[in-house]
Amino acid sequence: MKQIPSMDQWLKEAKADETAAKCGMYLVHNGVVREDAKAKVRGGDESAPQVTGMTFSYDKEKVDAAIEETYNMPGIYYIRTWLAEGELEVGDDIMYVLIGGDIRPHVVDALQSLVGTIKNTCVVEQEHH
Repeated sequence: MKQIPSMDQWLKEAKADETAAKCGMYLVHNGVVREDAKAKVRGGDESAPQVTGMTFSYDKEKVDAAIEETYNMPGIYYIRTWLAEGELEVGDDIMYVLIGGDIRPHVVDALQSLVGTIKNTCVVEQEHH
């Protein structure tokens, strides 16, 4: 399994980056494997079996393209991502995304957009029951 990053270290590095003087906010997303199936939480299927783990993979080129696209959003100056690979268990980290930008609405919108793009177009998640 890949080394899970330290958010303290990531923030320290972000604040030392040449773009730091333009950033008034940093937001972190930490996606985690949950026991409730996607069919239950997103589709309302209460009969969906509980998740025991998942197989997770991603397309690095697509993630890189999504990051570049996010840099084109207003006020976004810093982005860092980490995605897991392989077999994961309930409670394991799936991904971390850190975004720095000028003001809260820009950073919130960028985080929402980037995480959505990664989840919808860059990764393959196969739940195990």
